[in-house]
Amino acid sequence: MKGLLWTRPVARQKPRLSREAIVDAAITLADTEGLDAVSIRRVAAVLGVRPMSLYSHIARKDDLLDLMSDRIAAEILVPDPLPADWRDALRAISHQTRASCLRHPWMLTTFAGRPHYGPNALRHAEQSAAAVARLPVPPRRKIAILRAVDTYTIGHVLAELRARDLHSRTDVDKVELTTYLRGLIATGDYPFLAQLGPGNMTIMGDDAQEDFADGLEWLLVGITAAIES
Repeated sequence: MKGLLWTRPVARQKPRLSREAIVDAAITLADTEGLDAVSIRRVAAVLGVRPMSLYSHIARKDDLLDLMSDRIAAEILVPDPLPADWRDALRAISHQTRASCLRHPWMLTTFAGRPHYGPNALRHAEQSAAAVARLPVPPRRKIAILRAVDTYTIGHVLAELRARDLHSRTDVDKVELTTYLRGLIATGDYPFLAQLGPGNMTIMGDDAQEDFADGLEWLLVGITAAIES
């Protein structure tokens, strides 16, 4: 090659491909476009490499989904030490779970569709078991308590995501929808819904955080009463 060494363009080298980089790219893709957008071909395109180069790190798409889920499961872990009081511990785990699922809505699909045995998923399960370890109830009841808290948490997140989706959709006329609901309530056929007020039925923003905390508290108070009875 002719010319001064210092004036020649430097060829840009592609960064070395790694499993971590592949998982990072797949998570970003799922966060922005949804889980259906994730494929070996799409992730390879994001990384600027050939699809075949990914297979030396990840054998199949299901493996990629498992790695993605376990990476996010690390976000759910409550920093040590876990609160000593079981209610405080479950509050911390529940709030951490909600925050992570709101950041990564596709996680709800993986929760429902696949068992999780990755190291971070098992650490999360271990933290949950540790939270109720000292309760004076049989193991079956401890599992039922954890399942009740998980069900409440995931259910609330689903409601929040539905509200967020409705709010962001351009094909829904918000004014038309509000006018429609108010018109129905004005007929007098829905007296109890009228008492609640249609404006209070959407779970969004700071209200969602407050509603979630209140509902979780009511659940824990009920569990406490059942244990102590």
